[in-house]
Amino acid sequence: MESLKGKNVIIVGATGSVGFQALKLIHSSGAIAFITGRNSQKLAEIANSTGIPSNRVFEMDITNEASVNATVEQILQQTSTIDIVINAAGIGIIKPMDTLSSAEFEQTLQINLIGAFYLVKAVLPAMKAVKKGLIIHIPGVLGKVPMAGAAAYSASKYGLVGMMQSIREELKRTDIRITNLFLGGVDSAFWDNIDLRVQRDKMILAEEAGKAIWFLCQQPLSGVVSEMVLQPFNHQAI
Repeated sequence: MESLKGKNVIIVGATGSVGFQALKLIHSSGAIAFITGRNSQKLAEIANSTGIPSNRVFEMDITNEASVNATVEQILQQTSTIDIVINAAGIGIIKPMDTLSSAEFEQTLQINLIGAFYLVKAVLPAMKAVKKGLIIHIPGVLGKVPMAGAAAYSASKYGLVGMMQSIREELKRTDIRITNLFLGGVDSAFWDNIDLRVQRDKMILAEEAGKAIWFLCQQPLSGVVSEMVLQPFNHQAI
């Protein structure tokens, strides 16, 4: 396993349940963590609780390319390399087609897919300059196995998987690695506004999902974990 000490790590969506849990472990392992999110107040609270200095905290809208580019540029002004990028930002809208609006479908694609495109496009030049780096996305199991009501969500996540597989082919002559983490149901705020009967007490704990990301950040340089699937034992979809 590779040590995280001194590694420059960007965590997008650090204000979410999974992103925050991953941040705590990554930061305590000696990494230099840069965190982003859309909620400035929540970012400040997280920075205070973890000891992340204010110059490594960025309010960023992943759906806005200018915001993403500006954030990455500011990070690169502080450090010459980006070792790891974790995209823990996302939205989940689970609705049948007869109630799913066009605006909701487009919003899902904008955050889960197009925003991921903006992020990867912004960080790749710095990684290519040194021919190494690690990019971790979280497509979720609905990026492998769709379910009823997940037309928007699965469309965005299947698109993300296909995009990253294609980019992986472009990077084969470098040591830049792509990892997709397929999480099953995680007991997090993701489900707070979803009108669906679920057994949250049987879901993966956000802490365990965070540990999975932390583990993936330490994968050995001699290999790559292209995919990891972590899902509740009682609700396995794959």
